[in-house]
Amino acid sequence: MIYQFHSKAGADVIMLADLSQRIFDLLARPLEARGIFTTEQLPALITALETAILKDLEERAKHHQDGPDKAKLADRLGQRAYPFLELMKQAHAKGEPVMWGV
Repeated sequence: MIYQFHSKAGADVIMLADLSQRIFDLLARPLEARGIFTTEQLPALITALETAILKDLEERAKHHQDGPDKAKLADRLGQRAYPFLELMKQAHAKGEPVMWGV
């Protein structure tokens, strides 16, 4: 399944189900076909995703990418989640919600 996230504050972000599920798991939110992140929820969600990205970077530094797991480590959370994180930041800055499936 493909998810399209949108807000009046920025460009739409399209993600496949695997990345969407990974991000929603990190945010401790259920991934549903339709939903909304309200302006009140955005600061905590932004912080949670930024924290997860930093943790991912720390794990990568520990496991230096020269070993046999290099292909596994190629899936960088920060790189894949960046457009979604930016949409949430833009929405928060402009006081707009982030919606999907509507």
